[in-house]
Amino acid sequence: MTPARAGSAGSGDAGPEWRSGLEEAERVELTVDAVAPGGHCVARVDGQVVFVRHALPGERVVAEVTELHRGFARADAVEILAASPDRVTPPCPYARPGGCGGCDLQHVAPAAQLDWKTAVVREQLTRLGGLTDAEIDGLRVAVRALPGGPLGWRSRVRYAVDAAGRAGLLKHRSHEVVPIDRCLIAHPAIQELPVLGQRWPTAEAVATVASTGGDVVVTTLPDGVSTRPDVAAHPAAAPPDGPAHPAAPGDGPVPVRETAAGRDWTLPAGGFWQVHPAAADTLVDAVLDLLDPQPGESAWDLYGGAGLFAAALAGRVGPQARVTVVESAAEGVAAARRNLADLAGVEVVAARVETALARRRVTGPVDLVVLDPPRTGAGAAVVRHLVAATPRAVAYVACDPAAFARDVRTFGQAGWRLAALRGYDLFPMTRHVELVGLFLPPTG
Repeated sequence: MTPARAGSAGSGDAGPEWRSGLEEAERVELTVDAVAPGGHCVARVDGQVVFVRHALPGERVVAEVTELHRGFARADAVEILAASPDRVTPPCPYARPGGCGGCDLQHVAPAAQLDWKTAVVREQLTRLGGLTDAEIDGLRVAVRALPGGPLGWRSRVRYAVDAAGRAGLLKHRSHEVVPIDRCLIAHPAIQELPVLGQRWPTAEAVATVASTGGDVVVTTLPDGVSTRPDVAAHPAAAPPDGPAHPAAPGDGPVPVRETAAGRDWTLPAGGFWQVHPAAADTLVDAVLDLLDPQPGESAWDLYGGAGLFAAALAGRVGPQARVTVVESAAEGVAAARRNLADLAGVEVVAARVETALARRRVTGPVDLVVLDPPRTGAGAAVVRHLVAATPRAVAYVACDPAAFARDVRTFGQAGWRLAALRGYDLFPMTRHVELVGLFLPPTG
């Protein structure tokens, strides 16, 4: 092993000489400090920040530098000198330095993963959201586990295909494919598919779905050819040393069934749906509990997708009340119109949320808003439009704590407050966390 340079947490400020001092692939001995966004922990070497994966707070490790940047470096913990009591052996052999980058926290005990994610949420609300420790304490922020355990939950897995036609998953921050024989966080029905035991010489990726309605579908990309697993061999697959089978004519996207919010849903296999089987109902329950919709109230479901929240709201506010879904993706719009056709009070608007609000494609008065934006968040313009519409409450469903925290600050600048916040571990073994926040307008 290359001799390790010693480092410690909190040993000084950044300096320009540091970048020339560390080298890529160099190994350094350091003490790990607090968790950070992105599945890392923070450490310092010669006063410079190093973001370390595969480590835990308080550990003494040997870390190998993987990237150098102005003012910071990235590294992997390759040897554990003093382990945290929260460290466990990763159940997957590919969850290691240089291996698959899909799981960030397999080395962390399940209960400690919840604490890790809670700490990240608190840090983002403080640094980006502008909330005080007392305000965050008042929210009683905590990330909760979903039923089913930390493995076998992912109902949608997209495998990358390497130049040899082997399916696998990508390394962290890389386009390099790591061939694997099993993904342990994949749904059991996906694990049983022969995707990883075949060659895919004509595919760039293979997408798999195991729906809550019992459908299992395999789709090759970029051609979009879909089949179900009762077909003996997928048309684009070949035995390890055999030729590719031609795609069957007429094959294309196939629908899958999902169940949530007391309803059955049909959407394309590649359409958006929550990847944890318990996620849709968990989020619906949280939104309804926080908003407490009343009969006759009007509502907007923004970034509404297939209309999951709109259906739940419509069931509470009644058929005479107006519920408006705004969705920009054509696939989502079609799914919403098809799945909500029986709800007379629901309207689906095909538009970007920013455009719909700015050009008054949706108009008030409105009582309730569900905001479920992409990972980039709603953004200041959307938040300002919502504030101007004066709903009595906004439920914000967020998949990125940093983007959510920035929007918390924008709401706060308009006098609105984050009145409640719930965290859910929809993505066990990974760094990702889902939040549901309740925003209320100024009183008096």
